[in-house]
Amino acid sequence: MHDVLIIGSGAAGLTLALSLPKTMSVAVLSKEELAEGSTYYAQGGISAVLDESDSFESHIADTLDSGAGLCDEAVVRFVVEKGPEAIDWLVKAGVPFTREDSNNETSNDGSNLHLTREGGHSNRRVAHAADASGRAIETTLISAVKARKNIELFEHHIAIDLITSRKLQHQRDNRCVGAYVLDINSEKVSTFQAKFTVIAAGGASKVYLYTSNPDGASGDGIAMGWRAGCRVANMEFMQFHPTCLYHPHAKSNLITEAVRGEGGRLMLPDGTYFMEKFDPRGDLAPRDTVARSIDHEMKRLGIDSVFLDISHKSEAFILEHFPNVYAMCRKFGYDMSKEPVPVVPAAHYTCGGLMVNEHGHTDVDGLYAIGETTFTGLHGANRMASNSLLECVVYGQASALDIINQDKNTSAISITIPGWDESRVTDSDERVVINHNWNELRSFMWDYVGIVRTDKRLQRARNRIEMLLNEIDEYYSNFRVSSDLIELRNLAEVARMIIRSAQLRKESRGLQYNLDYPAADPMLEKVNTILDPLRRSNATLND
Repeated sequence: MHDVLIIGSGAAGLTLALSLPKTMSVAVLSKEELAEGSTYYAQGGISAVLDESDSFESHIADTLDSGAGLCDEAVVRFVVEKGPEAIDWLVKAGVPFTREDSNNETSNDGSNLHLTREGGHSNRRVAHAADASGRAIETTLISAVKARKNIELFEHHIAIDLITSRKLQHQRDNRCVGAYVLDINSEKVSTFQAKFTVIAAGGASKVYLYTSNPDGASGDGIAMGWRAGCRVANMEFMQFHPTCLYHPHAKSNLITEAVRGEGGRLMLPDGTYFMEKFDPRGDLAPRDTVARSIDHEMKRLGIDSVFLDISHKSEAFILEHFPNVYAMCRKFGYDMSKEPVPVVPAAHYTCGGLMVNEHGHTDVDGLYAIGETTFTGLHGANRMASNSLLECVVYGQASALDIINQDKNTSAISITIPGWDESRVTDSDERVVINHNWNELRSFMWDYVGIVRTDKRLQRARNRIEMLLNEIDEYYSNFRVSSDLIELRNLAEVARMIIRSAQLRKESRGLQYNLDYPAADPMLEKVNTILDPLRRSNATLND
């Protein structure tokens, strides 16, 4: 029994754990090693208003513009105004942000940070640690949680499903009381009981064939929350990062948007720069515009990639600002200081998710959600670069404060939780079924529900996902669970949410681009796509 169970070990989950008092017992679950999540691989940085020439109003305006009419302005203001405080907290935690004065990198304050600019931002406001900001943040937070005696860390543990009072006792009131969890190494299922449960399990970009995300981005938190009774919003808005290195052996190798922020240009094979014909901001347009523009040029010309060129900058400049990207490109045979490198878009960020309030609370009592798993209203129809890590820290801290306040009025859980029942299942001798379904799912999602969509493609995807879910449900009912089966089940559930949400939105806005409805519908300004597991229709467009 723990006071707080946190499912996920990225920036959101670890910020929450560290923001809780040392008197509370906390369990943190990680599917793999603690660091193996999207936070660790984030390159660009974390956005905040830190320069005198910048302002909250400018950051808010840029975020609203990128969100294409679907951001909640109150939420945007809340997060943006917490930005400097979030950076200060990270600096005090020991995150080694890059500074203007390279000799002052260990200073314990937020002054003199080197700020870069990324797509959608009108000012330099992205604090970073060279081009490995996520790694710096994640490793710093891991060191801090390991030093806290009240925090237990469970690596190689994957949550199967949340445990709720409604599931156990068929009550009308619904409270989350923990989760059933698979120890991947021992293949044993345990019950983790907690007064408060927090989903910080990341996004679902692994639903696509090509993604910048690590393998664990399988939508577990969104699917578990849905099955527990949480509403989900805006799942049609899946962000594709414009620039992943194109190479047959380069798996999930992102080239940070900061390369374009520091003067990198996108070009065609013949050397023609092309972004200005799509957007007056050129290479610094928001990600949805850049990704769609690259996709258009690749299809128009029948080419495998476009190219990103920063070779006009000196090798010393590139090594100082992008040492890890430079090393990665050299590993695959490209020298970005001397030549353009081939790039393609890849699925990158889930802008929708479990609906939460300003405290990270879901529709289920005792259940919180933070980070990429959620829909807060910050990102709207398209996330602006480097706002995601900011959201993780701000909502991690906000949820911690609410849990502390709620704990004062929450008594110990007296409900009896039965153990995991495996009495009617057997070991599978057909694991090839999981591999086949996994590949089929990711392939048709890429082909039919990718950067550019049509009604016909979406219906084809809908037909296939319904058949696939039936197969997966039958398999899940008859065989012992494995991490692969758990992830496939969750990913398929989330794929259905994405498809259904995309079908409901009869317009093109932000990350949703449908050739049958190429313009934005003014009537759908500020209207979110909400899926409700407790409603018979399951899907509505709500204001």
